[in-house]
Amino acid sequence: MGQAQLRDSPPSNEAALGNTDSLELISKDLEGCTRCKLCNARKNIVFGEGSPAARLMFIGEGPGEQEDLQGRPFVGKAGQLLDKMIEAIGLSRSQVYIANVVKCRPPGNRNPEGDEIQACSPFLFRQVQLIKPEMIVALGKFAAQTLLQTDERITSLRGKLHSYQGTKLMPTFHPAYLLRNPESKREAWLDLKTVARELGIEIPRR
Repeated sequence: MGQAQLRDSPPSNEAALGNTDSLELISKDLEGCTRCKLCNARKNIVFGEGSPAARLMFIGEGPGEQEDLQGRPFVGKAGQLLDKMIEAIGLSRSQVYIANVVKCRPPGNRNPEGDEIQACSPFLFRQVQLIKPEMIVALGKFAAQTLLQTDERITSLRGKLHSYQGTKLMPTFHPAYLLRNPESKREAWLDLKTVARELGIEIPRR
């Protein structure tokens, strides 16, 4: 894969935060949210979960059916694969933080649309700023493109370290994509090994 490159993203358009912001306040700000049309079909807002002191943060695109039903991120088949990916580098789900770009399920699991991302991404930016992870893994093109403010394809972005607001960021394939395209699991594993190396984590023998 060669030496990882570190590239800076353009500044995000997140609002300036006061010193009193918290994950609880962000969650409260989302209660009953009607900022975009995704509110019309959702059952639950899927805020995010994990350690508020996590060194590593995983960010996906949006909730699926099971996530919408349970109100938790990555609990369906893609979530089961993500759990295995996290465990493969010697961590547990409780040690990381998991969130999505949009907090409500797009109908039929369609891709989130631009206006939906624009309405919801400021909450994600606030989560990242509060957690202050050492590393972010952007799962799939929507997470990577939103954080890096780019329209590059995930196949071009993955495999290289980038930067979001000074935090190292590794784009890789979304677990749902890996379930459909298992031949890409090797590339995703290379990305995760880079993440582990950057964090100084010794990967367990398999």
